[in-house]
Amino acid sequence: MPVLGLVLALLLLGSAPKKSVQNVTRTDGKEFVEWCIADEQASSEELQMALDWACGKGGADCAEIQPHRPCFLPNMVKDHASFAFNSYYQKFKHKGATCYFNSAAMITDLDPSHGSCKFPYLP
Repeated sequence: MPVLGLVLALLLLGSAPKKSVQNVTRTDGKEFVEWCIADEQASSEELQMALDWACGKGGADCAEIQPHRPCFLPNMVKDHASFAFNSYYQKFKHKGATCYFNSAAMITDLDPSHGSCKFPYLP
C-alpha cells in the first residue's frame, strides 16, 4: 500500500501545471526576459559548428548577420553565433527548444543588443 500512495503522489506532481519563464516577474516588478548567447568559454570551432547548424537545419533567421546588415559587425564567430543562437531560441522556445548548442551557449538576462543590432526577444 505505501508504494501505491507514492505512485499516486508522483502522478499528481507530474500533472501539476508548470510555470512558464515568461510569466515570472522580477523583484523590481519588471517581466523576466532572457536571451540565448554564445558561451565565452566555447571554442571558435564549437561555435562555428553550432552557428552552421542554427543557420541551416536549425531554422534560425541569420539574415541580420550577413555582410552590410546591422549585426554583421563585429565580424566575429562569437558575435554571429550569439545572434543565431538567440534567433533560434526565441523562434522555437515555445516548442521546447533550449539554449544548449552542445554546451556552446548560455542564457542571459542582459540584452546583448548593440548599436543598430537588435537581438529579438519574444515573450
